[in-house]
Order: sequence, then C-alpha cells, then structure tokens
Amino acid sequence: MKNIKLALIWGVILLLSACQPDGNKKYINVGMVDGWAEGVAMTYVAKAVLEEMGYQLVIQRATPDMILASMNNGDTDLYMDVWLPLTHGSKIAKFPNLVDIGTSYAHARNGLVVPDYVPINSIEELKTHVDQFNHQIMGIEKGAGITAAVDRTLKDYDLNYLQVNSSTVAMITELQNAIKEKRWIVVAAWQPHWMFGKMKLKFLEDPRESLGTSEQIKIFTRKQFPTEQPELTRFFSQVHFDVATMANLLMKMEESKDKESTAKQWVAEHRSLVNSWLR
Repeated sequence: MKNIKLALIWGVILLLSACQPDGNKKYINVGMVDGWAEGVAMTYVAKAVLEEMGYQLVIQRATPDMILASMNNGDTDLYMDVWLPLTHGSKIAKFPNLVDIGTSYAHARNGLVVPDYVPINSIEELKTHVDQFNHQIMGIEKGAGITAAVDRTLKDYDLNYLQVNSSTVAMITELQNAIKEKRWIVVAAWQPHWMFGKMKLKFLEDPRESLGTSEQIKIFTRKQFPTEQPELTRFFSQVHFDVATMANLLMKMEESKDKESTAKQWVAEHRSLVNSWLR
C-alpha cells in the first residue's frame, strides 16, 4: 500500500511538472491591460500569428504594475505595451529582470485633448477657462503612467483643476457624451487610439513638455526569455506597425464583437506585413 501511495504522489508531481509553462516551449504567457486599445489589438494579433506557428498564447489580464512585477519574478513571459521614455519609464526602472526586445510603434504620444470645437490650442490657455471646463480634467486609471504625467502637468502649469480618475472606458464615455452636447471637456488621452478615428479631437500644445514629446511602444520580456525562446524573441523583435496600419487595426478591433476572430482576419488581410515579422 505504501508503494502505491508513493507511486500516486510521484504521478501527481510529474503531471503538475508537465503542466508548467517552463516545461513547454510552445506555451507563452503574455500580459495585457483590458481597455488599452493598442495593447489589446497587438496582443490578439500576436496570438493569431503564434497559433499559426503552433504556439499557445495565454493572455494574463492585469494592471501594468502587476504585469511588470510578474515578468520581473519570471511568471509572465512578455508584455507588448510598454511606453517609453516617459509613461512607463519610472515603472520599468523598478524591475531589473526585464529585457527590451523591440519597438512595435514609434509614433506614440500622450497629451491633454479637447474636441475640435473648443477654441483653445494650448495647455496654458486652460487657466483662463476654468469654469468652462468645470475645474476638471477627465483622466483614466490611477495607476497609469499618463495619470502621474497629468498630475505633474497641473503643477508645472499651476492649474486649478482636479484630475478625475476612473477608467479608460469611463473617460471615453464622458468624452462622447460631452461631444454630443457640445460641452467643453478636456481629457487625458494618447495616440494611437481609435477615439481619434471616431471623434474630431486635438491635442493641446504643451510648451513645457510636461507630458513628454514622442513616445515609443516597446515590447519587454522576462530576463531569461530571449535565451529560452529565441524563435519567439526574433518574431517579437520584428513586430512593428506604422501609423496607417495601426489606425486600421484599432478601428477594426473597436468595431468588433469578437476580437480574436477579427485579429485572425486582420492577419490574413495583412499577410505581407506579417510575413516580414517572421523572416
């Protein structure tokens, strides 16, 4: 009986070991922040391509801080939506066991954004229109990099405004409602994002560069990933989108009720680009 029990215990141990990601090179954990359009779109496109290559991509939904910490600990393999140098620079600096393997988008930016009918063009002008904006800047999640940048902007420009933090979805809903009613509104926003394809918006000039200038969207992995997964590292290091291609992808994904199927269709329609990632 004792031998049977030992055999059962060893059987369970072996079964669990076989299920671990580290023991299966065709299995990859990728972090993703729900509601962050560009990250969601790129992750589902990568999933579609990797499935064609025989890999299983498992999406782990969490906040950026949780994803980066999990990668640093070696639990999550990769994250496709790191904005540098400003947005996530201070977050990345906390984690020494992360590796930058490529730039997927080189034309990103953060800023304060208003509908095009609002007759101001600079953050400096917000000072003289406090009442029209109801003393508020509509922000997103408190842990987001752009949230800290907006707080810094309020200090740099000495603005008597409150950043209202909720979620990306809530910010966009409030923006859409304000536009329907032709109300003045200022929001924390970024490109690339589908909102610029669906609404007429403009960035306010930022002469103090409190929100940075241009940003790059980078792909980071856990430290040992490039050594353990050279084929995948080569693939992700070559993933890139230009402005028009990213805009097209984001609009398709926003209009979709099944993002996984839409990503597969988008990959099929952009085979030449995808093939360039696989060379």
